[in-house]
Amino acid sequence: MIDLSLPAAHLPVGWAEVDKATAELDPPFGTVHLGALRHNAQDMVRRAGHTPIRVASKSIRSRELIASLLALPQYRGVLAYTLPEAMWLAGTIEDVVVGYPTADRAALAELAVSPELATRVTLMVDSVEQLDFIDSVVPHREPFRVCMELDSSYRSRLLGHVGVWRSPIRQAPEAAALAREIVRRPGFTLVGMMGYEAQIAGLGNAPRGKPLMGRLLRTVQKRSMAELIERRTAAVAAVRELAELEFVNGGGTGSLEATASDPSVTEVTAGSGLLGPHLFDNYAHFTPAPAAAFALSVVRRPAPDRVTLLGGGWIASGPPGPDRLPQIVWPTGLSYVAREAAGEVQTPVVGAAARSLRVGDRVWLRHTKAGEICEHVDELYIVDGQTVVGSVPTYRGEGKVFL
Repeated sequence: MIDLSLPAAHLPVGWAEVDKATAELDPPFGTVHLGALRHNAQDMVRRAGHTPIRVASKSIRSRELIASLLALPQYRGVLAYTLPEAMWLAGTIEDVVVGYPTADRAALAELAVSPELATRVTLMVDSVEQLDFIDSVVPHREPFRVCMELDSSYRSRLLGHVGVWRSPIRQAPEAAALAREIVRRPGFTLVGMMGYEAQIAGLGNAPRGKPLMGRLLRTVQKRSMAELIERRTAAVAAVRELAELEFVNGGGTGSLEATASDPSVTEVTAGSGLLGPHLFDNYAHFTPAPAAAFALSVVRRPAPDRVTLLGGGWIASGPPGPDRLPQIVWPTGLSYVAREAAGEVQTPVVGAAARSLRVGDRVWLRHTKAGEICEHVDELYIVDGQTVVGSVPTYRGEGKVFL
């Protein structure tokens, strides 16, 4: 386990030092800068105030890193993204909430015959149809713990639907109706509520070179949070009249302060800001340190002013665009070739720095999102200063591949 309680090292991260520390390793490989990770973990606590932080596993995807975070005083529990992953994590973690509804019959059957897992894992629901599905798969079982999701998107007169399409439950009467059905049915115990305000938590509100857009985004986010606090407070109050909720979860990396200010919320979720991918460089109210990065090898020189890297097409999920590409961070002065960009088998890069690179040198990149980097490597090397002080296996390194 990594000790994250010590004071954070000097920032910003020195990529030349990271390169020197890992000189004996052969790319591709991923790294986590220990000082940056400590900084981010501690800054999350500052931003959340006294509100507990649930770790979003999809943004970490390493059991050892998750365990290290949960050893910190204010980090409690995990928000997983599939039921198989949640059950695997629950082998060592006592509180795992599945962030999305499941239609995995085999996983539900496994959960139904394990009293221990059934006390550690909480399922996500937002409709009677999902309850019917679970009943049809495992009609005879001990009660499943369930959490009900509230739609946290924003309805703007000018912009329309702002946010992500998740739960159909939006208003207090709808939440109360579903809660009443859950409580009425044998085989379910309603223990929590959650809502993910993606339009605040995951949308950078200070895009570089676009000050007017940033001002507009911050205005929309402020109005969205004010509307959500009022609506969520009413929905939580309505549900609490029907069930004793253990937790009300909300937020994400970009909305920790705002979500924690909601009196109806008892915990916030965060994950991406711990590793600081470049999607989170564009926020006005916080700046995560770039803790995670990966290295690719220079393997050929097709022209004097450019070199080709082996691999590199580690494209992030979301709307296709340049912001989904890895960000080249070292050596400085490199850029993609527009007609190829980051390719599955090769990535040509051009720029003044390319002229001095040789076969066998490395180029460092940051992924757009956090946990997705772990889908490409078996372990993450922990770098402290100019030394590799250890490594942690990713899910892939432990032989696990979840959705």
